[in-house]
Amino acid sequence: MKLQLTKAGEALGLSLASLASQVRHAFYGYEVQRVLRNNEEVKVMVRYPQQERSTIGYLENMKVILPNGRFVPFTEVAKANIESSYTSINRVDRKRSVIVSANVDKSQTSPSDIYNDILEKKLDQLRQAFPNVKFALDGRAKDEKNTKGSLIRDSILALITIFALMAIPLRSYSQPLIIMSVIPFGIIGAIAGHYLAGLTLNLLSVFGILALAGVVVNDSLVLVSFINRALKQGVPLEQAVVNAGCSRFRAIVLTSLTTFFGLAPILLEDSLQAQIVIPMATSLAFGILFATVVTLLLVPSLYLILADIKRGMKRFYHWWWQPRTLE
Repeated sequence: MKLQLTKAGEALGLSLASLASQVRHAFYGYEVQRVLRNNEEVKVMVRYPQQERSTIGYLENMKVILPNGRFVPFTEVAKANIESSYTSINRVDRKRSVIVSANVDKSQTSPSDIYNDILEKKLDQLRQAFPNVKFALDGRAKDEKNTKGSLIRDSILALITIFALMAIPLRSYSQPLIIMSVIPFGIIGAIAGHYLAGLTLNLLSVFGILALAGVVVNDSLVLVSFINRALKQGVPLEQAVVNAGCSRFRAIVLTSLTTFFGLAPILLEDSLQAQIVIPMATSLAFGILFATVVTLLLVPSLYLILADIKRGMKRFYHWWWQPRTLE
């Protein structure tokens, strides 16, 4: 319903705000006090009786107070038009806002995919039709956006820490890189595991991948440590690498398998409570399984390649700095 002043109402000095306030107080009520009843606060409202505010006809007979204190009928100073209107108007920072929310079926897509689709396709169409429209994220989409920035920073810090923790005892800058080379393959395994399980990557999946980075290096560290210990005992490099793969094969495979089957009950659980941690467990289980296979082949190969590079650089160094005689 829309209120409108007549010329007579304007001439008498009545304002639309004052009229709307009186109508609201008469039909909705005016709070005069609050009292406690059974430890609950009760509002005391003053308004017309129920039978005098049930139809719009009672509004036409309502008495309106003028600025000079006189009472006049509503129909002499205003009129009411029935129109369609919003049931409520939401405002954020004193600007009108519309809240769009939905529940995402994670078996079909993820909140980040929907957000990217809206940002890349739908939002441009809205801006072309309504240039003044602005948007902001809220809920899970906002949390994911805020978390992604901190995850990138924390991931870099974690990788640097892992590198430093291995570089100090190994006394090498290159061997930690060999050990950490399996981390990307663990990520590939985690993504493949989500595909096989029919899951979509989400924030919890990323948490599992971050935890995976600190787990998959264990098998590589075992191999490299065994090779270094054999070299100190005088074993030739090629033989030390072969012995490391043969001697540590059972320990590495059993460690990875026990971890995978330890996570299997979570992967197979179909209860609602387990759905939260299943993406994280999937990243860990399949990432470890795939990285183990790669570790047994990649780390020994990279160790031999690194040794060849060092020998080549040493030969080049001696050739470059060897004494030269002028003919």
